[in-house]
Amino acid sequence: MSVTTAYQDGVLVLTLLRPPGNALDLDAVLLLERYFDLAIHSPPERGMVITGIGETFCAGVDPALFASHGRDLRGELVRAITRMTARLLAIPVPVVAAINGTATGTGFVLALGSDYRLLTDAPGARFGMNGALTGEPLAAGLLDILKAELGPGLARRLTLTSALLDANTMLDLRIADEACPSDVLLSRAVDKAAVMAEQPGFRTVKRQVRGDLACSVQDRADNGNDPFLLAFG
Repeated sequence: MSVTTAYQDGVLVLTLLRPPGNALDLDAVLLLERYFDLAIHSPPERGMVITGIGETFCAGVDPALFASHGRDLRGELVRAITRMTARLLAIPVPVVAAINGTATGTGFVLALGSDYRLLTDAPGARFGMNGALTGEPLAAGLLDILKAELGPGLARRLTLTSALLDANTMLDLRIADEACPSDVLLSRAVDKAAVMAEQPGFRTVKRQVRGDLACSVQDRADNGNDPFLLAFG
């Protein structure tokens, strides 16, 4: 399994498990989509945490595997990424990203789609959108999230330069909410999800704050239209 699930203190923990780098293939994306959909229809009362195994959160789409795909399979993967992120945004309970290491491409957007972002303070961890360098597709749903969460200026700079940020810069730019040592990252994320979930108005306020973005990405997922889909072939 490329994604595992477990409960810690009532919080659902999803762990990416596809070494090296926890890079995504179609099966992993479809599995995340399935788990996110289950969390929509049967929400874990104390929230959810997303993390990765080892020293990498998620290195995005596996570039070698993507390059080996034919056009139809590439298109299927791009559409699945948009569906998966739409499901993530629609989860009504708190979703905390325990970013245990480098997060790039789709992995970076998984963190942006979460409601709270905890970073490892490991000095070698890097974060950003390097698809122009690696050839990873920028699915339409990802672009919506990047612009909404980063603003168009920062989204432009990160995507077009493939610049990768360190933890301090992520905090300075307010892309991440806090950093902590790796050995307490997961427990801190579990505690944060549970505390956020205790707020009686959380679900309503989340719909107010993130509902427009969730609807926008879901619309793209429903119609399957990606203006640049052929460019990935």
